[in-house]
Amino acid sequence: MGMCISSDASSNIHDENIKRQQDVYNNAIFINSSSSKTPMGSVCSQQGQKGINQDSAILQQGFGMDDGVFCGVFDGHGQNGQIASRLVRSWLAGLILNQKKAISSLDLDSVEEWSKACIAAYKVMDKELKLQENLDCSCSGTTSVTVIKQGEDLVIANLGDSRAVLGRTSSDNGELLAIQLTTDLKPGVSEEAERIRNKNGRVFALESEPHIERVWLPDQNFPGLAMTRAFGDFELKDYGVIAIPQISHHHLNINDKFVILASDGVWDVLSNKEVVSIVSSARPEAAAREVVDAAVNSWKQKFPHSKMDDISVSCMFF
Repeated sequence: MGMCISSDASSNIHDENIKRQQDVYNNAIFINSSSSKTPMGSVCSQQGQKGINQDSAILQQGFGMDDGVFCGVFDGHGQNGQIASRLVRSWLAGLILNQKKAISSLDLDSVEEWSKACIAAYKVMDKELKLQENLDCSCSGTTSVTVIKQGEDLVIANLGDSRAVLGRTSSDNGELLAIQLTTDLKPGVSEEAERIRNKNGRVFALESEPHIERVWLPDQNFPGLAMTRAFGDFELKDYGVIAIPQISHHHLNINDKFVILASDGVWDVLSNKEVVSIVSSARPEAAAREVVDAAVNSWKQKFPHSKMDDISVSCMFF
């Protein structure tokens, strides 16, 4: 079952009077705690054909300041990946705000504060997963890609192989451009593989899937993780897999129109340019759904004999 969130419904979360909608499986959530009644985007999550939906996504308006926004996509993996992704979706934004308050007395500019807050919050989030009773994340976890908008600044934090892409119109001819804001942090990235090998982890692809490099324990062909950074996956944390996000910053200009966050279920079948084109012609409240629908159709055409991956999208418009 897939669900898309675009309009508001009254609710009460953490004693704040905010507006919220969510699907019954808690995979995609839109929260509006700002004074604006106009949605600045949309979120959508579609179950694939491999079992329970392990993706989750969020778009929160009124984050940090009235016109601030937090959006994220989380792609779980392993036996308990669906629990890990939903816990991160539910807790990470609050942890970032707490860390931001803790360092507010330091002599840092806003972007530095949010960047440090993200790194600290990701570290705390990973520890929280490990401390959860009755939740085994030794070989389960989740990726995370988040974007924080504060004024005209975007702070991007990336952990794993979900992706953030910016939609921009060229100032020269008005051409629509797709600007990738993150790197897919997979074992095929040389710097990532080097860190794994320096920690005695192994990186190689199986003969049955030579195009997919994976991370393995030093003396076992296990667990075969297809990314190099993630929450959870504690069996590999001593061997180079980390929960430290790759942080970047983008200052918005008048030509920047929107940002799209999506799990690899989208990027496996659609190019950055294709996704940007879809979003550019969609209404903000429907954009995520339209990307998901396009990805589902593309899976059917390109991989008719393969099981479709879970697909999740969060779109933020400026």
